[in-house]
Amino acid sequence: MAANVRGQSPLLQAHGRAQGRLRNRCFVFPALWHNGAHKVLKEHGMAREIIHTDQAPQAIGTYSQAVKTGSTVYMSGQIPLVPDTMELVEGNMQAQIRRVFDNLAAVAQAAGGSLADVAKLNIFLTDLAHFPLVNEIMAEYFQQPYPARAAIGVASLPRGAGVEMDAILELDG
Repeated sequence: MAANVRGQSPLLQAHGRAQGRLRNRCFVFPALWHNGAHKVLKEHGMAREIIHTDQAPQAIGTYSQAVKTGSTVYMSGQIPLVPDTMELVEGNMQAQIRRVFDNLAAVAQAAGGSLADVAKLNIFLTDLAHFPLVNEIMAEYFQQPYPARAAIGVASLPRGAGVEMDAILELDG
C-alpha cells in the first residue's frame, strides 16, 4: 500500500477514522474489537453485566443466565428445570412449556425487565407437533405486540427436556 505524507498507509488511516466513529457513536466495527472497542463500550456505560437469580435454574454449564450490555439483555436458553431441585418439572408438555416461561420471566425480572420487554424469542422443540401448544400457552404470557420469534425442531435437548427457549430483551432506557 502506498504511504501518505505522514507515513501511514490508507488502511491505518481508515482504521483511525473508524475508531473516531466508534468513540463518537458507540459503533462497533468487528475488526476494531481487539484494538480497544471493548474499552470504548465501557467508557460509554455499556460494560457487560452478568445477570443471576435464584428464582431460575442455575447454569448447568459454562454460561451465565443472562448478560446485559447497555439496555439489551441476552438470555441463555432455559429448559423446564425447577430452580429449587434442578430437576425437570413433573407433568406433561404443558407443564414443561409453562416452567420454561416462568424461568425466563424470573431472569427477565432479575435484569430489570419482564417478558413484555422480549424483542426476540427462540423456541427449540424436540417434537414440532407441540408448536400449537406453545402458541396457546405463549398467549398467556405475552400480549401484543408480540416479540419476533423462531421455532426450531431439534433432535434432543439437555436433560431430556422437550422444550428450550432463549430470548433477547430490550429494556427501556
